[in-house]
Amino acid sequence: MPHSETRQPLDVAILGTRGIPACYGGFETFAEELSLRLFQRGHRVTVYGRPGYVDPRLAIYRGVRISVLPCWRHKYFETLTHTAVSTTTALFHSHDVILICNAANAVFSWVPHLAGQKVALNVDGIERLRKKWNWLGRIFYGLSEYLATELPDVAISDARAIQDYYRREHGAETVFIPYGAPPEKVSGVETVLELGLDPGRYVLYVSRLEPENNAHLVIEAYLNSGVDLPLVLVGDAPYNPLYKKSLKEQAAKGNVIMPGAIYGAPYRELLSHCFCFVQATEVGGTHPALVEAMGAASLVLANDTVENREVVGDSGLLYPFNDARGLGLLLREVYRRPEHYRDLGTRAQRRVAHHYSWEAVVRSYEDLFYELVANGPA
Repeated sequence: MPHSETRQPLDVAILGTRGIPACYGGFETFAEELSLRLFQRGHRVTVYGRPGYVDPRLAIYRGVRISVLPCWRHKYFETLTHTAVSTTTALFHSHDVILICNAANAVFSWVPHLAGQKVALNVDGIERLRKKWNWLGRIFYGLSEYLATELPDVAISDARAIQDYYRREHGAETVFIPYGAPPEKVSGVETVLELGLDPGRYVLYVSRLEPENNAHLVIEAYLNSGVDLPLVLVGDAPYNPLYKKSLKEQAAKGNVIMPGAIYGAPYRELLSHCFCFVQATEVGGTHPALVEAMGAASLVLANDTVENREVVGDSGLLYPFNDARGLGLLLREVYRRPEHYRDLGTRAQRRVAHHYSWEAVVRSYEDLFYELVANGPA
């Protein structure tokens, strides 16, 4: 397909996230990276955001239009109410394509069709498996998976494992477009020093602090590993204060630092200068923090899930699934013999440049959007 320079620019809207600039999680970083690059390629882009995460006075962010719309701030209903308002509002704008993030929002993916807008839905991971959902939430997410195969014009998976899951469980094809990351190691260490850390002398974990992301197992493994480097847990738990409290109590038993959520340049500094990076998640597709750590040439120790195995390939180390003892032994091994694993960071960075570059990701989305538009009215 020709590049966007030879095609008419598109009007693209991205919704279903908390908005940009990113200040929450992987979908928000994805929305920022994709929207800015689409704008740079000549497209008109709007990102719909939520109050509390995006300054309501912010109308333009680096060329991307920002629309902050209301929602019900509730663990179970915030995403759904915001997407309902966003898809309805989008009907009255000239968007050619609506990109909706999160399979939970599939129930609203028919709405843009009322205005002839094409709809792509990024399904993320298998959300119904998350421990935070009760039985009703799991039923809803199971239904959402089915709707994701029926209501939007196309469903997108960011991992081959998720693509295989939809094919196996729902007999449906999704388009595979991975998450991206910059293959670069930054030189700055200001944030590292501000946290009282020495470059190259700390173990790093980054994720939302939710049970299925297994921060508690990482702390347990670290405490039993005998490694005398500090463990830095980056992340927050806005809807689970009890779990966060339990982590702090556990962390108090050792040299564990919990600075909260960190984004942007300070986050990249931490990735670039850690001794090793632990990826402990058990649910989801391609995990942004894992790809970003690999792009920063970190030595990666990852929970052995199908999705993590797919991303890491031969450029990192896997420990047995959810096995704190196995992770502790692996931490001890790499700490005692770091010279044996030094080349894995370089190999990981090359893997990101080859398979997970943002430029390739954005081109894939751009080509998909043009294909949708070329197929005629919704």
